[in-house]
Amino acid sequence: MSAGKIDPMEQFKVEPVLGRHLDLFGYDVSFTNSALFMVVVFVLLAVFMAGGLKRQLVPGRWQVAAEDAVSFIDNMVSVNIGSGGKKFAPYIFSLFFFILFANLVGVLPLAILPGLHTFAVTSHITVTAVLAFLSFGIVLAVGFATHGLKFFSLFVPHGAPAWLMPVIIPVEFVSFMVRPFSLGLRLFVAMTAGHILLEVFGSFVVQGLNAGGALGPVVSLLSFVMIVGVSALELLVCAIQAYVFALLTSLYLHDAVHLH
Repeated sequence: MSAGKIDPMEQFKVEPVLGRHLDLFGYDVSFTNSALFMVVVFVLLAVFMAGGLKRQLVPGRWQVAAEDAVSFIDNMVSVNIGSGGKKFAPYIFSLFFFILFANLVGVLPLAILPGLHTFAVTSHITVTAVLAFLSFGIVLAVGFATHGLKFFSLFVPHGAPAWLMPVIIPVEFVSFMVRPFSLGLRLFVAMTAGHILLEVFGSFVVQGLNAGGALGPVVSLLSFVMIVGVSALELLVCAIQAYVFALLTSLYLHDAVHLH
């Protein structure tokens, strides 16, 4: 990064927390900033749920929030998966709240404190891809375990004319196989784009102040207003992306359980 310029991609760089790499049998096993923030997300989620397990006769706000979170996922599962979907509620719950907490932690303004910098783990395709392929693997396992080879009938829409099958079956198969890629890419692109925008407008604020003159402060002020707006939008995107990921996984599980 050259002097006076801000690289918007630098925030996504994965680096060892201790400043040096740790090799084990030729493999880099360093504890990175990405792993650190995954641990932070896990701890926050564990604390959130621990506060909701008190089972007080008169529940406090924390317990009510945790119970509402569980009810929200139960409702999502019952509506989108239907009968037999209750057993998937723990996975959908973990998926939704891990992504939600990871997204929210990634937009915390820790950079205003000296030496601190937040890290958005969901802005890395490796993380979102693992979540997507894990969900897709569960869908395949459930589908074949429940229906056996009949699971392939998912690619044959009910009531479709036989003469269209040579076209419909490949289209349905490709559409099915694209699911994990769309799941992972959607979350990755949404989070990455938002963080890049914030970094770019932040650089405009700094450069406007350094430029001086009559126009510099105006550019800085407008850029700061954009930062506030994009930050508000980012908070909304954090929740929407977690919801969409969990919702689509539920719908895919519905197909695996009930076929058509």
